[in-house]
Amino acid sequence: MGFTVFIDGQEGTTGLEISGHLSVRDDISLIPVNERFRKDPAYKRERYAEADVVVLCLPDVASREAVDLEPGARFLDASTAHRTAADWVYGLPELALQTRNAITSARYVSNPGCYPTGFLVAVRPLIDHGIVPSSRKLQVHAVSGYSGGGKQLISQYGSHSDQLMDTRIYGLNLEHKHVPEMRCHSGLEHPPFFLPSVGPFYRGMIVKFALTDVDADRIFDAWNAKYEQEPFVRVLPIGGGDAVESGFLSAERCNHTNRVDLLVSTNGEDTVVCAVLDNLGKGAASAATQNLNLMLGIEESTGLRVFA
Repeated sequence: MGFTVFIDGQEGTTGLEISGHLSVRDDISLIPVNERFRKDPAYKRERYAEADVVVLCLPDVASREAVDLEPGARFLDASTAHRTAADWVYGLPELALQTRNAITSARYVSNPGCYPTGFLVAVRPLIDHGIVPSSRKLQVHAVSGYSGGGKQLISQYGSHSDQLMDTRIYGLNLEHKHVPEMRCHSGLEHPPFFLPSVGPFYRGMIVKFALTDVDADRIFDAWNAKYEQEPFVRVLPIGGGDAVESGFLSAERCNHTNRVDLLVSTNGEDTVVCAVLDNLGKGAASAATQNLNLMLGIEESTGLRVFA
């Protein structure tokens, strides 16, 4: 007998991606959704009770309301609603030694955001090793494919298929919804200065920040020590090696995988740190699949790609 999963909100961008991951597997059965009743609390409560795990792909308010519908259900929440909640396990298995076991046994798991995933995989080992002091106020910049904005932004960019729209900065009030998550799980004492942008490509992401007077070799060694046994994190050679083509690092190099590529480059005095990932992959749907595997006791990498 396989496991049963119900995706509440499977018509959204992330929900569709997760459905795509799970629908081809024979060890997991997706509970079908009756579109007529998909917002009806009684209907949803019945589906929740049938599922081994309920995946929430809903707006934050709806996710909080959904958790109260069925007290006995296990939840994996893809929204922002519970990512800093004390009674939820933050679902980034690579974050710390105890995280993987905590996800496996948890009733409530919050799936990480796309920007925080890249940032945390890059910065957390540097803080844990004392390379970056926890008191540092980091300036973080990022660019994501427009699918990160959901159906509205996809439609907006798609309607200009005859001429590419430009890269646009947003979050100019410096209050992006991912900032609390980035501070909470990094170990930083202060929230980072975070300025994201959206690029004229569908999926893919680079998260980056600069450091002064930090030895690139120390960063490289800390990452290798942390991620040597992690199948979904790759540490690139200092400077990027073959990943940098004609001086350029592509935001799309990890697309359709559950992989994060880490790069540190230096001029001998200053360094730049980059994390590349698929905002719909390790930044959303494939990360959710990885967490589901752990929650259900399935081998963690099942159904996931390291390379496209």
